[in-house]
Amino acid sequence: MSSQEKNTETPDVIKIAAAVIGNSHGKMLLVRKRGMSFFMQAGGKIEQGEEPLAALERELGEDLGFKFDRSDCRFLGKFTAPAENENHTSVEADVFYIKSDASVGPQVEIEQAIWIDPRNMGSMKVAPLTRQVLVLNFDDSKTIGQSVESS
Repeated sequence: MSSQEKNTETPDVIKIAAAVIGNSHGKMLLVRKRGMSFFMQAGGKIEQGEEPLAALERELGEDLGFKFDRSDCRFLGKFTAPAENENHTSVEADVFYIKSDASVGPQVEIEQAIWIDPRNMGSMKVAPLTRQVLVLNFDDSKTIGQSVESS
């Protein structure tokens, strides 16, 4: 390729569904996968032909034993950020908000699940997508996101 030609290399995109799970104490659930040093929202890859909300239900069940009612779920939007561990790769996430005080525990590929105060994270290592979503101001007195219809 000559120096005059444009670099047409485009980054790979991993499509995921992720949850901002908040509890009644203003804390948010973050997880750390096995072998990783940073925390992120719970969720995972959307499989071919799978709807984002169905992927989220599957991933939260597998990784945390967490079940939720779709009527308690709000769609926050699509977010894009660099993937933490993969060069030239980004994540495109359908992000949902769920308020729950359910007990969760790490399963399958999750090593640690913690409740944190998103306003006081200190020097905690978090994935770029998580940092982007955490800057949103979640106020329980307001409706958060768009309602997800039950199916």
